[in-house]
Amino acid sequence: MRATLLRRLMPFLALVLAAGETHAQDLLKLGVPQRGNWDTSIPEIGQQAGIFAKHGIKLEMLYTAGAGETTQAVISGSLDIGLGTGTSGIMAAFSKGAPIRPFSSAMTGADDIFWYVPANSPIKTLKDAAGKTMAYSSNGSSSNLGALALIRQAGVPIKALAAGAAPATFTQVMSGQIDIGWSAPPYVVDDVKAGRVRMIARESDLEAFRNQTVRMNFAHEDVLTKKADAVKRFLAAYDETIEWMYSDPAAIKLYAEFAGISETQALVIRDEFFPKNNLMTKRLSGLENAMADAVSLKFIAAPFNQYQMDEFLKYYAK
Repeated sequence: MRATLLRRLMPFLALVLAAGETHAQDLLKLGVPQRGNWDTSIPEIGQQAGIFAKHGIKLEMLYTAGAGETTQAVISGSLDIGLGTGTSGIMAAFSKGAPIRPFSSAMTGADDIFWYVPANSPIKTLKDAAGKTMAYSSNGSSSNLGALALIRQAGVPIKALAAGAAPATFTQVMSGQIDIGWSAPPYVVDDVKAGRVRMIARESDLEAFRNQTVRMNFAHEDVLTKKADAVKRFLAAYDETIEWMYSDPAAIKLYAEFAGISETQALVIRDEFFPKNNLMTKRLSGLENAMADAVSLKFIAAPFNQYQMDEFLKYYAK
């Protein structure tokens, strides 16, 4: 009787075990710079929508003031993955022996980051800003590289300063501590439209940046080897979330609530500053230009040779 009962229970036990496997989720700890930006909100929106859970991934997110803070946390092993970090910053850390590698693109093109001044500032363009200060988020960020490249393009002496996140930078600009602030949507966009500040430069003013992978997602190498399957599923969920965020009005609603803005503002931010194609994770463009900029702006000492480049991209989109 016991044998018969066990045989009858086997299908039920198999279903229970399968359900347990379905609901078991791998935890990944993320460093996310600039809370509330459209592109860095992908994990948050995807988790709220249940997309990451569907792929067996649970996310724990630490929001940072910029790429430098994110990179150090991943290098130390306190976080598994860093999102949206400047390509040159990742190259710089890798060139110094840091155990991190990029595994996907986060942003190609430069439509989102911009620089601004108070409405009453005499600065009309960067050429008017000799002797002034110009903000970026943190060392190694794409705003860091962009600020330095714009200063070089302007051809006047401007001091670049790490000012932290966009809201903190805005406070420093409006109180006169910094002359030129940096931002990315949703921050300061309404202030530009209301005339409180004036946009004087965008990262897209740099021609070489328009088709360049300026930010990447990266992880500690231990994570990329020991949690390879979890990272693969993370990336699949991330890609699925991007598709959803550009196709379903429910995603706009979720993002607007998360960022604390209206749905109309959310649509403007998505459509004007973040073309979908720029967020494609397997898109890798302008890496030679990125490396040349990293050398000329002293992020790295010399261009990578082929072995170094192969090693740098060892886990890319795998």
